[in-house]
Amino acid sequence: METGIRSLRRRWAAPLAALAAWTVAALPAAATAAQNTITIVVASSPGTGPDILARTVSQQWAAKSGTAAVVDNRPGASGNIGADHVARSRPDGSTLLVAATTFATNAAVNRTLPYDPVKDFAPIALLGTGTLALAVPPSFPAETLKQFVAKAKAAPGTINYGSPGNGTPQHLAMELFKQEAHIDLFHVPFKSAGGAVNDLAGGHVSAMIVPLHTIQPLVQGGKLRVLAVMSAQRAPSLPQVPTFREEGYDQVQVDVWYGLLAPAGTPDAVVRKLNAEANEALKNKDVVASLAKVGIEPAGGTPARMADTLALELKRWPPVVRAANITAD
Repeated sequence: METGIRSLRRRWAAPLAALAAWTVAALPAAATAAQNTITIVVASSPGTGPDILARTVSQQWAAKSGTAAVVDNRPGASGNIGADHVARSRPDGSTLLVAATTFATNAAVNRTLPYDPVKDFAPIALLGTGTLALAVPPSFPAETLKQFVAKAKAAPGTINYGSPGNGTPQHLAMELFKQEAHIDLFHVPFKSAGGAVNDLAGGHVSAMIVPLHTIQPLVQGGKLRVLAVMSAQRAPSLPQVPTFREEGYDQVQVDVWYGLLAPAGTPDAVVRKLNAEANEALKNKDVVASLAKVGIEPAGGTPARMADTLALELKRWPPVVRAANITAD
């Protein structure tokens, strides 16, 4: 399975490199002339999606501008360490944060943060979104979402599901589904996404909410079965699989997202330039095609769109956390 994980990382590299090549071009000369190093902070461990994106950005920046660029992995405290570092950094374009869905879900689970996720950051652009899916191993006795719900209702608390950890987007998305479907499932938190997916494919856990682009090879290889997707529309790569909304769960629409943030106080001119170049990149047909291969939908739009996305996410998850009595590890 380790070979499969390496393969997934290689699948990410090419499309993210294409996106990053344009994204780093957004860093304007006015914001970079004053320093010799650009630091891109990732609040998670090496090998994760945000980390791969950040490393691609740093490589492209160094190659194109001659300015040194480093990725600073600051995992720990559910992402608080890395985000807090960026929030306290100088707002001069020298320190950026590659944020993901966990930036918002973390705020819902951790009642006291060392930073304000809205006031301490300047949204630049929503880079893209990915589809979440409910996946089960082939051995699980359900071919459809309706059958899955029926099995869960027939034996409350006996079906387990995995996640990359307590309070992660995958955990909260499943809890949202549980609340909407009125079913009881047993949560098995793992220390990493890779470990959770490995045990799911091996049949050691019965279900998982997982980004579709990370399991496509396993689905194609018959090692996992997708029962439904949480996106607004059916996934192009699995057109036969219905959405949760089609199955009657109108509130179960959840995507993973990736965005670019800077410390609050970053000059408007820098933010505008970053945003304009990001939008240009996301419209490029080669970038669009590459991202489609791994199930990422280009987003773009104004900095306000990134701000609105974050605001909606910050509002959405606290009620789910309270209803499920979820606390930070």
